[in-house]
Amino acid sequence: MNSAEKLAREVVAAFGDDDIDRIGTLVTDDFVDHGAPPWAPPGRDGYLRIMRFLKDVLQIRYELHEVVADGDLVAARATVHGVHNSGNLGFAPTGRPYAMNTMHMYRAEGGRLAEHWGVRDELSVLWQVGALPAPEPVAL
Repeated sequence: MNSAEKLAREVVAAFGDDDIDRIGTLVTDDFVDHGAPPWAPPGRDGYLRIMRFLKDVLQIRYELHEVVADGDLVAARATVHGVHNSGNLGFAPTGRPYAMNTMHMYRAEGGRLAEHWGVRDELSVLWQVGALPAPEPVAL
């Protein structure tokens, strides 16, 4: 396990332990979250605010499936379990739980994580929480 993987796993562990402040020690001051909403503040402080929102409001829990690391990069496939308790998706909260497939990549620099990219299956969340009707099966 290289240092980038250790850092990424530590972020997930700190999040699971509800120790968002510890995440701040694992990322650079000018941390860039490429998947953050455009209104999110930049840097470490913005990332920590997003993480706090995910934990407190959406009640997110990460289930890691695979982690692959090479050099200063680490990628992880995870399922995010949460509850739709916010209007963040553009409609009233439903209170329904969901499970969302995600992929994450981090880049480490100088002993900390410097960048994050995330790919989320938000369409499936819309189906699960009832914002959109699930599509009918199609005969193939």
